[in-house]
Amino acid sequence: MTGKFQYPTSGTCSRLIEVEMENGIIKDVNFLGGCHGNLQGIAALVKGMKPEEVIRRLEGIKCGAKPTSCPDQLSAALRSIAAQQ
Repeated sequence: MTGKFQYPTSGTCSRLIEVEMENGIIKDVNFLGGCHGNLQGIAALVKGMKPEEVIRRLEGIKCGAKPTSCPDQLSAALRSIAAQQ
């Protein structure tokens, strides 16, 4: 997987996730909206990781009473990208 991808989020404060992949490794992640500091931290932590590992770690995380979260939506974005390949 190589390229830049956009994923519109659902059920979170962030509205969009941009993911850049290079040779199957996450090169960069940007969130539009949401808790800027926390999302910058998540983006920094996942750089250099394989999408499968990020999905394994973040999928199913909830934000308060919401059924999803920005980390969970990142895992959904990565699943969507993999499905397109």
